[in-house]
Amino acid sequence: MAAPQVAQRRAEALRAQLHRWAHEYYVLDAPSVPDAEYDRVFRELQALEELYPDLVAADSPTRRVIGAVLPGLAPVRHRVPMLSIRTETDTQASGAEAFDARVRRELHLPPEAPALEYVAEPKFDGLAMSLRYEDGRLVLAATRGDGEVGEDVTHNIRTIRQIPLALQAAAGMAVPPVLEVRGEVYMRRDDFERLNERQRERGERTFVNPRNAAAGAVRQLDSNIAAQRPLSFFAYGLGEVTPAAEGGPRFASHHAVLQQLRAWGFPVSELVALARGAAELAAYHERIGRERDRLPFDIDGVVYKVDSLALQQELGFVTREPRWAVAHKYPAQEMLTRVEGIDIQVGRTGKLTPVARLAPVFVGGVTVTNATLHNLFELRRKDVRVGDTVIVRRAGDVIPEVVGRVPPEAAAAGLEALEASAQGALAPAGHRPRNPYVPNFRMPRACPVCASAVVREQGQADHRCSGGLFCPAQRKQALLHFAQRRAMDIEGLGERLVDQLIEGHVIRTLPDLYRLCLATLAGLERMAEKSAQNLLAALEKSKRTTLARFLFALGIRHVGEATAKELARHFGRLDAIMDATPEQLMQVPDVGPVVAEALHAFFAEPHNREVVEQLRACGVHWDEGEARDPAALPLAGRTVVLTGTLPGLSRDRAQALLEAAGARVTGSVSKKTDYVVAGAEAGSKLERARSLGVPVLDEEGLRALLDGAAAPGGG
Repeated sequence: MAAPQVAQRRAEALRAQLHRWAHEYYVLDAPSVPDAEYDRVFRELQALEELYPDLVAADSPTRRVIGAVLPGLAPVRHRVPMLSIRTETDTQASGAEAFDARVRRELHLPPEAPALEYVAEPKFDGLAMSLRYEDGRLVLAATRGDGEVGEDVTHNIRTIRQIPLALQAAAGMAVPPVLEVRGEVYMRRDDFERLNERQRERGERTFVNPRNAAAGAVRQLDSNIAAQRPLSFFAYGLGEVTPAAEGGPRFASHHAVLQQLRAWGFPVSELVALARGAAELAAYHERIGRERDRLPFDIDGVVYKVDSLALQQELGFVTREPRWAVAHKYPAQEMLTRVEGIDIQVGRTGKLTPVARLAPVFVGGVTVTNATLHNLFELRRKDVRVGDTVIVRRAGDVIPEVVGRVPPEAAAAGLEALEASAQGALAPAGHRPRNPYVPNFRMPRACPVCASAVVREQGQADHRCSGGLFCPAQRKQALLHFAQRRAMDIEGLGERLVDQLIEGHVIRTLPDLYRLCLATLAGLERMAEKSAQNLLAALEKSKRTTLARFLFALGIRHVGEATAKELARHFGRLDAIMDATPEQLMQVPDVGPVVAEALHAFFAEPHNREVVEQLRACGVHWDEGEARDPAALPLAGRTVVLTGTLPGLSRDRAQALLEAAGARVTGSVSKKTDYVVAGAEAGSKLERARSLGVPVLDEEGLRALLDGAAAPGGG
């Protein structure tokens, strides 16, 4: 069915809007609308294209994920070779001086000639990419390959939202008929860590470093895999471009090229800078080196380029390397060293992490003596044991990690082994026979800090200490969680104060909070007598709470606010919960085997029971009753949504009243919603309720509902 003109115009408008918003979000990092609004417009365009397939355009945002699995990657011959840049291995300032002197010598400049102008850029640790646009549309994306022939990866590159699929005239310059943009596909460090964490949770292979993860995604045959990997892109130059004599652009400098690429919608690094002479190049190298660990992506150096394109042409090439550019490196972020031992570290949430104790090695600018092995299953997969030679990686603020071991023959080759590892040549499990006197590592059965039992939930990779309220390693996290507003609500007990209390050995367990005195608190740094009195008053006030809040405050794994409320509602008394079997706990709504086992294990620890009893002895109390049948409550089975501000009730108070009456309070409106309680500035939830015909109550209607009266309309 042919699309009517009104649908065509609407689809074009939606595509333009989505392209503009995507540019703001992914390139400018300055979104002008919330994600929900983007999603709403995206869905509208998607629905139009499904209704009228002839509206689908190659550059539509809905076409980002192709979904096709290709039989193989086709070769692509580069019209303009993708040449490599000479590397300056001297990591000191003299590397910049050597390059400047070499350029001046090639140009036959006398000593008194003015300083040359350069463009200095980060050297991204990613995968070089060529993007070919014809008549403003992306038609081909290819890897560098051997510089002459690369691979067609267009289907995967289209999934990277930072890369525009269509270009329009910008900054007074039209898009040439042929425009080949060169740049780097990379993965941000935070995205890389999240990706590896997901892989570990699934028990799947983790990636060596962000570069390998990005390269592996780009070279997938299935674009769905690439779409699931968080890839990014920076543009840094041009390949083939329509000549100026045939209507193409005319640029005088490399910096002007970058500015125009940014205007056309390509992300260009904000770290790019102009520099005059060797001194400014060296200063740039030093400045970026200081910032390197704080950057959100990996770099292994900086690149210097002569800014003038005329001078670039005059300088030309030597052995397929441009004379007008050089890569000035930084110290390596991956190095070889030896595992001298494997220790256990207990984190603030109770997670036990195997940590390799290493022969000291200089990595990423610092000396590393310890590196994480993440968990037992990751350690076994990497087949790391004491005495092995391993690759250690440190990048940014990320904790140093053991990437994997190398076979003896590779370890003996030194730097050659490191290069091999970058290509994925890590030794697989069972690669070589093991010395029988070097046993496989085993996790301890008792916490090395507090001796509580170590547990691992079924299907989970992590081992954890079960002594949450007792374990010193978890003390800070336990105190902060206990004091938060939705738990015991101890106003004034923040992170800095908790640090002082722990480091000064003032507090060792939760009950110690209620044993604090004015003199002790007033003697702490930045803690005046008035502040100390306020905290003591907050502590006294917090003693009167509810069973649900107290349960949540204990920080039992998997027991959030909603589960705590269900437990309190079902059992009525804390002792009944503490003594319940896993089977009895699973009778509570939303409590499955994992939550039941976590609860049972928590209260099976004598340390945890002792803390609970001490808190009670300190005066912490709540109203207890007999177990109630949730189905007998007046609003049992009803779903209510709160929106806006009520004049006489806080959101928390209204929710507590509804839940005490048996209602389920949720955050979104659907056909299954029974009531929407709307106050001032209610917004989109109120509109959706009206569109679905869901009854809307004001505060008076809510009180009438809670009193058991017929619910009047209040909307």
